[in-house]
Amino acid sequence: MILLGVLDLWRDRERCKILASEAGQYLMDHKVSSLFFYGQRQRVKICFAADLSDAFMVDGKKRDTITYPSGSIDYDGQETLVSAGKRFELGFFTPEETTDFRSYLGIWYHRSDRRIVVWVANRNRPLLDVGASFAITKDGNLQILDRSGTSCWSTTLASTSNPAYREAKLLDSGNLVFGDSNKTLWTTILWQSFEHPTDTFLSGMKMSENLKLISWESGADPKEGNFTFQLDEGRFVILTNGESSDLSISERMPDGMKNFLSNTTGSDNNTRIRLDVEGELQYWNFNVSTDWTLQRMAPREKCSVYNACGNFGSCNLYNMLACRCLPGFKPASPESWRNGSFSGGCNRSSAVCGKNDTFLRLKMMRVGQQDKKIAVENETICREECLNNCSCQAYSFVEEVNRRREPITCLIWTDALKGLQEEYSFGRPDLFVRVSKTDTALKAKSCEPCGLNVIPYPLSTGSDCGDPMYFSFHCDNSTGKLSFKTQNGTYNVTTIDQDKRTFVIQDKDVDHCNSSTRGHLRKFNLSFPFKMNAFKPRCDTVAGNFGSNISSQGLVEIVIGWEPPREPLCTSSADCEDWANSSCNVAGNDIVRCHCNSNFRWDGMALKCVQGGSSRKKKPLSLIEGVTIASVIVLSSIFLYTCILMRKKAKRRESQQNTDRNAALMYGTEKRAWRFWREDKALDLMDKTLHESCNTNEFLRCLNAALLCVQDDPADRPTMSNVVLMLSSEIANLPVPKEPAFSIRRGFSGIASTSSKQERGLSGTTFSSSKKETSIDTEDASDEGG
Repeated sequence: MILLGVLDLWRDRERCKILASEAGQYLMDHKVSSLFFYGQRQRVKICFAADLSDAFMVDGKKRDTITYPSGSIDYDGQETLVSAGKRFELGFFTPEETTDFRSYLGIWYHRSDRRIVVWVANRNRPLLDVGASFAITKDGNLQILDRSGTSCWSTTLASTSNPAYREAKLLDSGNLVFGDSNKTLWTTILWQSFEHPTDTFLSGMKMSENLKLISWESGADPKEGNFTFQLDEGRFVILTNGESSDLSISERMPDGMKNFLSNTTGSDNNTRIRLDVEGELQYWNFNVSTDWTLQRMAPREKCSVYNACGNFGSCNLYNMLACRCLPGFKPASPESWRNGSFSGGCNRSSAVCGKNDTFLRLKMMRVGQQDKKIAVENETICREECLNNCSCQAYSFVEEVNRRREPITCLIWTDALKGLQEEYSFGRPDLFVRVSKTDTALKAKSCEPCGLNVIPYPLSTGSDCGDPMYFSFHCDNSTGKLSFKTQNGTYNVTTIDQDKRTFVIQDKDVDHCNSSTRGHLRKFNLSFPFKMNAFKPRCDTVAGNFGSNISSQGLVEIVIGWEPPREPLCTSSADCEDWANSSCNVAGNDIVRCHCNSNFRWDGMALKCVQGGSSRKKKPLSLIEGVTIASVIVLSSIFLYTCILMRKKAKRRESQQNTDRNAALMYGTEKRAWRFWREDKALDLMDKTLHESCNTNEFLRCLNAALLCVQDDPADRPTMSNVVLMLSSEIANLPVPKEPAFSIRRGFSGIASTSSKQERGLSGTTFSSSKKETSIDTEDASDEGG
């Protein structure tokens, strides 16, 4: 240790740093790792530097005890206590997931690969600056003091006149024990952390009516969260914000878990129980070879946790991401939801209680106890009762058959909706949730919500809403389930994200989870305007967290995106009222749309007309550009090959070489187009000068048709009459093109030899001069011709 000077810390803190800098070379030679300040609560400060690897050791070992007055732990010095058997460590820490500077005093497993915190002292009052210390103070309490000397946490014991007899010790069980020896050989335990746990239960604790585990707020914040685990009249229960579900979890807990909580298993330092941020009681076991592994959890189904997704949040056992807000609501804390903490629930997106109110009809929903029950004659009266009461959040109309012919019951919820769960059971009365029309009817041509799915324009569930090009959805009004129809089949839609223009569908694919197929991308054919964005299989064997379920094992979630739509179809000017700065006009292909007015252009991303040029002038041009792309690929093949045949007559050998090279140029371009199409980069083929004037939907449609015309098998290619239909109709879905031919075949295989096949015209032409087949090096061709 090197004494650098005696200073007044508050006036000469910087002077201390200068002294340390001047002694820097000496410090480096002696491998000194830091400098810190001793005796912060006294007026005179001693500025010194020390090797921190030895600063907190006794006889070469990390000490496990704090005494009075010199045994404090200082945050600046990064000092810690380590239990005698090196099982646990105590010190100041910052949660790994936090994004700001907040520090806490806690206990964690010593030398673990990642810090597993089992106890936090100041969980509700973090330290926001350096300079804190953990010490026994003059009144005999164990306290955390910030840099100004203010107490942030204390054992709150009665004051004593002899603090020198008190000491705190970290045991190998993870228990921090604070006692008083009082000049005797025996130490009286005055306080211990085992009687004040946070979210973790360790061996040596015993569950009682007075002991509670309270979850963290989130993975980044250890303050008291929404869930509490405790004994209630002999039953183990999990409370949410102080409220309990109807069922305890005692009946569903394994015996080993119960015995551990009752402290009947003896000492077991390789086991811990933790109440996680989402209300799951997790049973962890340590193995030298596998580290910590999750053995069991209770409840095993996350939706069994009362109000698991918070107020106005709905839980679904069958979705990989279980929680979502009801339509017309948004997460109360978006950051918490991004971190996987959903118990904070949702708030309304718009205020209700006015002429703009409507009701969202939800089927097969479980919901918490109603606040009011009244007798009514019919559903209309029940609805009016709710509308006339601004505090009414939802209602349900129950038709009960009884011998007394009593009036039918109307259930009213005036408080926040809690305990919501989707697909709970059939036969339950529908739940009508009060929402604002502005949050569910996004556009005049938007389809009605289907269950919990708000269907944004242009997606369509029928001919009377959405855009016909996007009519691939079906709403089952009896269950409130939305499905998506593809060439592969029909699939359940779980969520729709309008901002990202994506939706998620589910499919059972247990085979994908086999070791031989895991990791391979599933083939899923989609036609324009839809495309697959992501593929998320669920293959885990341990279920129960809020990203998975037992019910979702073997499920595959497929994220599908949609291309921005063209202007809406219209039959009169009234259809364009929802689209400002537009009017109903005929396009170049005789289709009537809400075209943007002069000096405006259509923005398919924003679904509105924006300033920046007229959109009417570009429509015929963009179609011509698209047809040109399709025609060039097909006609250039005929023209080029005709030139090749003429050159063959003059010079056969030279013609052979030129044939290969020129064909390579042609097919290199073709292969480049195919590669960009498969990689969802088709728009990269568009010349940059056309980006402003060319309609991307028409461009992609024409490119799709062009690739269909050059498929490897002539039998797969469309007739020219079909090509014309593809390019002129915006309603028909185009097939997914197969791989084009990347070689010139000399000699027919017999395909397309009948007169019916000859109808394919130019798109079905195959080059023939001999039975030999010449392969083309398309990689080189791509470089030369691309």
